[in-house]
Amino acid sequence: MQIGIVGAPNQGKSTFFNAATLAGAETADYPFTTVKSNQGVGHVRVECVCKEFGVQCNPRHGWCADGKRFVPVTLLDVAGLVPDAHTGRGLGNQFLNDLSQAAALIHVVDASGKTNESGEKVEGYDPSNAIRFLEREVDLWYAGILEKNWDKFSRRVKMEKGDLSEQISRQFAGLGVNQLQVIEAMEAYDFPEDPTAWSKEQLIEFATRLREIAKRMLIVANKIDVEGAWENYKRMVKEFPQYIIIPASSEIELALRRASKSGLLEYTPGDPEFTVSSTSSLNEKQRRGIELMQEFLKKYKTTGVQEALDKAVFDLLGYIAVFPGGVGRLMDSEGRVLPDVFLLPPNSTVLDFAYTIHSDFGNNFITAIDVRTKMKLGKDHKLRNRDVIELVSGK
Repeated sequence: MQIGIVGAPNQGKSTFFNAATLAGAETADYPFTTVKSNQGVGHVRVECVCKEFGVQCNPRHGWCADGKRFVPVTLLDVAGLVPDAHTGRGLGNQFLNDLSQAAALIHVVDASGKTNESGEKVEGYDPSNAIRFLEREVDLWYAGILEKNWDKFSRRVKMEKGDLSEQISRQFAGLGVNQLQVIEAMEAYDFPEDPTAWSKEQLIEFATRLREIAKRMLIVANKIDVEGAWENYKRMVKEFPQYIIIPASSEIELALRRASKSGLLEYTPGDPEFTVSSTSSLNEKQRRGIELMQEFLKKYKTTGVQEALDKAVFDLLGYIAVFPGGVGRLMDSEGRVLPDVFLLPPNSTVLDFAYTIHSDFGNNFITAIDVRTKMKLGKDHKLRNRDVIELVSGK
C-alpha cells in the first residue's frame, strides 16, 4: 500500500514525512525543497492480539510496543504542487505522475496561514484556499486524462453500443482506478446517455467525482501550535465536513522520534505522553526542548502524525488488519510468535487473505479456521479487523 504525502511547497510535507519515517528527506524554509519524490516506510498502529493470547510476539516487519503493533506502509513525499500544475507548471507533471499509484493522499497544509499556495511566506493567508487549490489541480489532471481520447472512444462506444464505464476505466488504469469506481462516479450525476453529448463542464464534474472516490484524501492541519493556527483549523473543519482534518505538529513528532532514537526519552508514536530516560545528563537546551514537547502533548494529546497515518488507512480506506495463526500454535516454522499481520481492503474474504499471503495458499485453498472460536470458515467468509486466521491448503 502506498500513501502519498501531498501539498503546496513549504507547508511541512517533508517534515511530516521525516517524522513518520525518520528517512531524512531534505527540509528547508523555501519552496521546492523536494525536487524528486522521497519514498520511505511509515507504520500504522494496530492493537496487537499478543496480550489477548498471553504471548510475546516477534514481528517480522515493524515492531510491537506494549501491545501496540506497528505495521509498515509505503509513504511517498512528492514535489510541492503549485497552481496550474496540471498544465506542467512547476514540478506538476512529476507530482501527478508520482501519485498515480497512491491508494490515498495525506494533504499537509500550513494551518498558521503563513504560507500561500505557491509556497511563499505571507501573513493572514486562508489555508482553506490551499485545500481548494489542490482539489482543483487533481480534478483538472483527471479531466485532462479523460479528455485526451474522449472524442475517439465516446464515438466508438456510441456506434458499437459499448460499455462506457469499461472504456473510462481503461483510460485511468494507470492510476489504479477500477470499473466499479467509474460506475459509482457515473451514478452520482445525471449525465447524458450519449457520451458524445457530454460537455467540457460535465467531463470536469465527472472527473471531480471520480477523484473523490478513487483518490481519497485526508487533511493534516500542520503547525497547529503556531499563533492563529487553531482558529484556522476550526474554520477548515466547518468548511470541509467531507474530510477528516487532523491538527498536527510534524516538528514536535520529528523531535520526539529523534530524541527517542537517541535514548533521551521513551516514546511510542501516537501516545499522549513520553518518559524521560534521565534528566541528569541533559543540557539546558535539551531540558527546554523536552518541556516544550511535554506542554504540547498536554494541550493537544498527540502530535497528529501517527493519527493521520492510522486514520488514512483504517478510517479513510477502511482497511483491516488480519493475523495469520494456528489453533494451539501461534508461531511459524522458525519459532517466531505472531510474526506477521496483513492489511486488507474492506470486505476482504478468507480467500483474498489466502492469496495475499501467497498464491499457493489461494490456489490450493481447502478451508480456514478462526483461531479464537475454532470455527471453520469458507472461502467467501468476510474477515474482520484483528481476526486471527489459520489457513488449510492442499499441495
